[in-house]
Amino acid sequence: MAAVAEIPADANRMDSKPKAESEFSVQKLVDMFTKLNPLAKEFFPSSYPPNHDHLLQGFNQLSPTHFLVNSKPSANENFANNRRRRNSFNQVRRRVGGRSLKAQREDSIRRTVYVSDIDQHVTEERLAALFSSCGQVIDCRICGDPHSVLRFAFVEFADEYGARTALNLGGTVLGYYPVRVLPSKTAILPVNPTFLPRSDDEREMCARTVYCTNIDKKVSQAEVKNFFESACGEVTRLRLLGDHVHSTRIAFVEFVMAESAIIALNCSGMLLGTQPIRVSPSKTPVRPRVTRPASIN
Repeated sequence: MAAVAEIPADANRMDSKPKAESEFSVQKLVDMFTKLNPLAKEFFPSSYPPNHDHLLQGFNQLSPTHFLVNSKPSANENFANNRRRRNSFNQVRRRVGGRSLKAQREDSIRRTVYVSDIDQHVTEERLAALFSSCGQVIDCRICGDPHSVLRFAFVEFADEYGARTALNLGGTVLGYYPVRVLPSKTAILPVNPTFLPRSDDEREMCARTVYCTNIDKKVSQAEVKNFFESACGEVTRLRLLGDHVHSTRIAFVEFVMAESAIIALNCSGMLLGTQPIRVSPSKTPVRPRVTRPASIN
C-alpha cells in the first residue's frame, strides 16, 4: 500500500484561524451598518428642505427625487427653453397673422367684381365713373386679355353692397361693346403707394405708359423697345425688370403719345421672343433714375 502522508494537526489550525478572523470582521461590519440610521441629519445635504418629517417612513420609501440637486438650470436648458418659447410665440403670431390676412383677402374679394369685354379705348377713369353710381370705388384695374382684342378689369368697392349693386350693370354698353359683370374670385393686388403718381404730370405720364409682363428672359431691353416702337409708336422711357426667382421679366414702357399706349394694349398675346406677352395700363409712372453724385475720396 502506498504510504499516506500525514498532515500535521497544526496545518488545520493555521487554515482555520484566518477564516474565523475573516468571518468575524464581515459580521462586525454588517452589525455596524445595520445600526446606522440613513435618515439621520448628517446624511441629508444642506440643500434638502428641513421639513421632511413626512418622509421618515423608512429608507425604502426614499427616492432620488426627494433630494434636491442644483435647481438652477444650465445654460443649455435656458437656451432650449427660450427657443421653445420663441418658437411657440412665432407659431401663434403666424397663425394669427395668417388668419387676419386671409380674412382681409376674403373681405376684399366680396367687395370686388370682375368686368370683361371692355373696349380697348375705355380708360380706368371712365370705367370707375360708370361703377361709381353703385357705390364708392376704391380701386379699378384694367388688364389686357391675351386671347382677345377686348380687355377685362377688377373693380373694388368700399362695401359688399356696392359690389352686389354693380352686378346689375352687366350688359351696359361702354364704348362699342356691352360689358359683362360677375363676382370676382380674386382680390386686387395693392400697389405700393410710393410708386403711385404724385402730381398731374405723373398722372399724365401714367396715361402714356403700359405695364408688360411675361417677357422672355433672353429678350434684351433694346429688343423690347424696338418691338413696341415698330408696332405702337415712339418710346420715351423703358424700364425692364427681372430677377433670378421668376422665369420671365416685366417692363414699364412710356410712349410719347397716349394713343400709342392704347395701341400697345392690343399687343397682348403677341410673341416677344418665345413668350406671349401681356400688356395692361400702368398704375405707376416710369420715373427717371436718380444719379448719385460720385463720392470724393
